Amino acid sequence: MDSDELRSKYIEFFTRHGHAQIEGKSLIPENDPTVLFTTAGMHPLVPYLLGEPHPAGKRLVDYQKCIRTGDIDSVGDSSHLTFFEMLGNWSLGDYFKEGAIKMSFEFLSSPEWLGIPPEKLGITVFAGDENAPRDEESAAVWKELGIPESRISYRPKEDNWWGPAGSTGPCGPDSEMFYDIGKEPCGPDCGPGCACGKWLEIWNDVFMQYNKTGAGTYEPLARTCVDTGMGIERTVTILNGKKSVYDTEVFAPVIAAVTSIMKPGGHVYGGGESEDSPDKDRSIRIICDHVRSSTFVLGDPKALSPSNVGAGYVLRRLIRRAVRHGRKLGIESLVPVAQAVVDKFAGPYPELAANRASIMEELGREEARFLETLQKGEHEFEKLLPNLLKDPKKLMSGRLAFKLYDTYGFPVELTEELAAEKGMTVNRAEFDEAFKKHQELSRAQGGQVFKGGLVDQGEMAVKYHTATHLLHKALRMVLGDHAAQKGSNITAERMRFDFSHPAPMTAEEIKKVQDIVNEQIAADLPVTMEMMSLDEALAAGATALFGEKYESQVKVYTVGKSPADFFSKEVCGGPHVERTGGMGRFRIQKEQSSSAGVRRIRAALE
Repeated sequence: MDSDELRSKYIEFFTRHGHAQIEGKSLIPENDPTVLFTTAGMHPLVPYLLGEPHPAGKRLVDYQKCIRTGDIDSVGDSSHLTFFEMLGNWSLGDYFKEGAIKMSFEFLSSPEWLGIPPEKLGITVFAGDENAPRDEESAAVWKELGIPESRISYRPKEDNWWGPAGSTGPCGPDSEMFYDIGKEPCGPDCGPGCACGKWLEIWNDVFMQYNKTGAGTYEPLARTCVDTGMGIERTVTILNGKKSVYDTEVFAPVIAAVTSIMKPGGHVYGGGESEDSPDKDRSIRIICDHVRSSTFVLGDPKALSPSNVGAGYVLRRLIRRAVRHGRKLGIESLVPVAQAVVDKFAGPYPELAANRASIMEELGREEARFLETLQKGEHEFEKLLPNLLKDPKKLMSGRLAFKLYDTYGFPVELTEELAAEKGMTVNRAEFDEAFKKHQELSRAQGGQVFKGGLVDQGEMAVKYHTATHLLHKALRMVLGDHAAQKGSNITAERMRFDFSHPAPMTAEEIKKVQDIVNEQIAADLPVTMEMMSLDEALAAGATALFGEKYESQVKVYTVGKSPADFFSKEVCGGPHVERTGGMGRFRIQKEQSSSAGVRRIRAALE
């Protein structure tokens, strides 16, 4: 079974079981300061898991593109990926443990669907602790379905518990499904969830049934939810008996593109034709993963450009790491690899085909920038060389090597090559120590647990969310209709708002926008919500984010005296204040460039 068939079967199965298919969302999360990218299938749905009604109903299914960067330096082995696809189904106050588990088992084991023999499946459930009891309810359902006690493992909270989105909020146990690859057990305690490699996780059902309070207690929720996740790449690997995600059809055309543009003589991926085959295979995997991730980011409806901060920095790092490994293989440009990614994934993700030209242009531009960076790094190394050669040990400090890496983006491997040409070595242990500290900081920034679009839905976050609507309309009034929202980021202390505009705003324009927003706050306008189709919303004068994927039914929030007499009307997921009065005084703190053709406003409510 290939990835396209798995994706379509999953959607078909759950729509047959009363789920509405919803569109996967952007890789760039809205109003979430805690992560740089959408990290899981449930990420865009957190507001609905927290209680917001979803326009499509209580049973949902989709496939979602995701990026996780916490293990970026592990990419190159047989399993790690930065970009992956997640299949998910949700119950928002509808079915719970029994319904979710029985549907999971049917999809996994029925010959009509995945056809996995039940004897190859193992299960983990929550073992219980002082906050919540052992999950006998889930275990009983699995036993009823024929999974014996010997293949059900009870695991602690760190393995089988979905924590609250923030320090408080909905949480609960989960039940994970594993596939037995047939290896001998590592010992008498080896069972599902064991890390020895015998059991591969294939799916996870999360049961949100508790609310963690500020006092640290766990109270039963009145409205329970189910959130599930199945990774496409891993599942295809298991279904086809492959040892690596890179050995599946998911990557076949991308690997073919890489090997076709390698220097003359080439290399057969996985062929073991030379002593350096493992190193070459590792470089090919890094190029495939990083170019795939970069292509999806560059082709996203909220496309980023490479930069030195935030998600743009991660994108730059992915491209440059791929370029460096491409150089090892004699590859001059990665554009043909990105073309192969677009060709492979444009079916389920048509935005890639729509943005093909801009993807290739940005990728080519960043490749050229990096080649300039490499030249600068080599120049800086030459400047350091006279002093380095005075050292009788001919040892370059790791501190200097890390400075070249951190300041100029110059890879330590190239520093080692240049040093070797001069009869020197690099103190790699010292470099690795500095790099490890840098890596820990990057992981803390890029791999944080998702805390939701408006995680606590607290008073200030909701006020700021409403303020983005007022600001958006005010910008269009002052600058023109081209000033469309390109993204926003909200905390309880401030808001950030990106919009399309070709030049810096003047002081007069900034004051006009600020005054308009404050006039609407002072007017104490009501904020109302209606459900309607997207076409009806647009016909009624609502604005919607360009490139955003919406459901057949959407929420429309109106700021104004009536549906006909309004200041602002936008398609949005919510929540918002009931009236604008009491939001506070709106002040624009800074207006600056975000990227080419995009400006950024930082503002506060005081």
